[in-house]
Amino acid sequence: MTGIGAKITGLSLVLATLVFGFMLWGLRGPTGFILELRAIKLVSLICVGAAAGAATVLFQTVARNQLLTPGIVGFDALFVLIQTLLVAVLGGIGTAQLPAALRFALETGVLMLAASLLFGSLLRRDASDITRMILTGVIVGVLLRGLSSMVQRLLDPSEFSIVQQAMFASFGQVDAGQLVIAALTLLAAFALAMRLAPMLDVAALGRQTARGLGVPYDSLMLITLLIVAAMISISTALVGPITFLGLLCASLARLWLDTHRHAVLIPASALIGALTLVSGQFVFERLLHSESALAVVVEFFGGLLFLILVLRKAKT
Repeated sequence: MTGIGAKITGLSLVLATLVFGFMLWGLRGPTGFILELRAIKLVSLICVGAAAGAATVLFQTVARNQLLTPGIVGFDALFVLIQTLLVAVLGGIGTAQLPAALRFALETGVLMLAASLLFGSLLRRDASDITRMILTGVIVGVLLRGLSSMVQRLLDPSEFSIVQQAMFASFGQVDAGQLVIAALTLLAAFALAMRLAPMLDVAALGRQTARGLGVPYDSLMLITLLIVAAMISISTALVGPITFLGLLCASLARLWLDTHRHAVLIPASALIGALTLVSGQFVFERLLHSESALAVVVEFFGGLLFLILVLRKAKT
């Protein structure tokens, strides 16, 4: 077994150990009911973490820049705007009575459409201009947050509290039916990404080089972009926005494995994402007995890493 293969196996074993501990640590009372709740939360943690890590590696390949993450272009702000508009149009009771499957499909569809249009327009112009891309993403995020804030001021306090809960990722209220659909869709997207991995290695060399080597660069980038949009849209609609988780996972995978092969980076980033969320939730719930929001901690360290990477890039 090669060194990289051993590292991937090690990550898998650590994740398997955490899964075992997450399910059985401190188990008492009605075990069947508790195991069902823990299983739903565990699968949602793994799906969201894996999707964030894999999608970020793919997005960085399309953008040809390792400092970017899909969430930097205001994806979280768009999700909050959707939640705000739902509550404003349907009201708090109407939103709560909306069928879970219909709401999930609506949110996922809108997010996928917006992500495809937004990512495509940014990358077609000049993906190499990181400063302009970051500024564009920040401006789009500010615009969407401004629209959300304007609508939120018109809501009743009880309705605003519903929107406020959607501003942070939550793994405690995931619908089992939605989770099955999301897991199967993410698994299909991941399988397609792994199938495209050899061509993505060539595409990372640049458009002219890739086309010279026989890779259909433009269509490959479009398909990859759709995979990214699907992964991020589904995971966001499932639990809420986590902006910098993917950047944290992709950066750790590149640093630890020191390779540019997508067949390795994609599963490694997915494993690190799942490990990050499962271990964090395990520490908060089982060891600290705390209700602290895991997403807040992840966003803090992910945002700190983003600043470090940008400042390091500016010095070179």
